[in-house]
Amino acid sequence: MSALVLALVAGAVVGLALGALGGGGSVLAVPALIYLLGFSPAAATTGSLVIVTVTSLTALYAHARAGNVRWRAGAAFAAAGLLPAALAGAAAARLPQAVLTLAFAVVAAVAALKMLRPADPAGRRARPVRPGRAAVTGAGLGALTGLLGVGGGFLAVPALVTVLGFEMRAAVGTSLLVITANSLASLATRSGAAVSLDWAVIGPFIAAAVLGAWDGKRLAAKVSGPGLQRVFAVVLLAVAAFMLADAVT
Repeated sequence: MSALVLALVAGAVVGLALGALGGGGSVLAVPALIYLLGFSPAAATTGSLVIVTVTSLTALYAHARAGNVRWRAGAAFAAAGLLPAALAGAAAARLPQAVLTLAFAVVAAVAALKMLRPADPAGRRARPVRPGRAAVTGAGLGALTGLLGVGGGFLAVPALVTVLGFEMRAAVGTSLLVITANSLASLATRSGAAVSLDWAVIGPFIAAAVLGAWDGKRLAAKVSGPGLQRVFAVVLLAVAAFMLADAVT
């Protein structure tokens, strides 16, 4: 199968996840770029940030039109992660590729297991919002974005629910604002690496992801959110297991 076809298929899946779940697309983008399209781990994390930034902006627009974005709280949450994202993005270029792959596999596995846990939205919304806890969570999310090239939506959504008390629909929409801000901050420290990307692959990947994000937004309105999340979590867990095996062998 040609690189173009693989890029289009992978991009559609990434966009679908971002549009439907408010995150998770970049967790699939990185392994797709490495194992399907032959990118190095360092190039894959940078390419993933480019893909996720453009796709998240598209999905953010769709959710904003539906009134699902809480701009003030989301901006404050994202602001806490901007500096950590930039610093971690600069550090990622100096880490061995095997370390990046192993770290990514572990984070993906943790995210998958978290998605498979039964939700308790009523209990979570009852918790008071603590500014310090929100700032620490936002900073940690930013660092993860910068280091591993993931937008962090798979962690941002549960964080917005548990820390800020958002309902799920608002958490999904607002997470896209957080993802976009963190990804842009990390990309600012990787501008040289971004120039060397294979744009003949990244371009079609982005185009398919943008279209997939719109389809994902429509899918989320028709299909059970928990059901989509469970399917995605199983796929993510399989990807994490493969990457972990590859990193240690």
